Amino acid sequence: MQADPDVTSPAAVRNQTLIGAAVLVLAALLAAGAWFIPSDAGYAGVGPNFLPWVVAIALGLCGLTLIVHARAGGWRQMEGIPGGEHADWKSLAWVAAGVTANAALITTLGFILSCTLCFMLAVRGLRGAEGKPHGGARGLMVDAVTGFLIAGPAFWLFTKVLAINLPGLTATGWL
Repeated sequence: MQADPDVTSPAAVRNQTLIGAAVLVLAALLAAGAWFIPSDAGYAGVGPNFLPWVVAIALGLCGLTLIVHARAGGWRQMEGIPGGEHADWKSLAWVAAGVTANAALITTLGFILSCTLCFMLAVRGLRGAEGKPHGGARGLMVDAVTGFLIAGPAFWLFTKVLAINLPGLTATGWL
């Protein structure tokens, strides 16, 4: 596959380098925020600032990689951006509804069910953005089961293994 000729133009290389630099700035901001989080070791010797540092370092490596690839002649094998000419506001509304519902209902429905609902709505929006059918009632059930199978283990990992309190539906701590 040949690279798009516009990818190697000086303007494209500059823009790609700027994107990499922006990712580096974002990593630096995240690292600065992690610097102020207390590092007192919690469960298994890992403090609350561990994950922000991991993300900041990974994001910094991504930014450096983007810059190196941009300076070496542009992002290789870059194809045209898929999608339509105009924004798909209906699909965006589905995804935004999922995130908003999750934030609004997490203390009422609990982590697992609110994240399952978020997953279902977001997947519907993302399918719509790709021009795929939403799947009807069967697709809705598949999305619900998939969302539950993702949210359940995440909830149990955070609450049982890492001892981080997340809102649950019952007082047992298992749902």
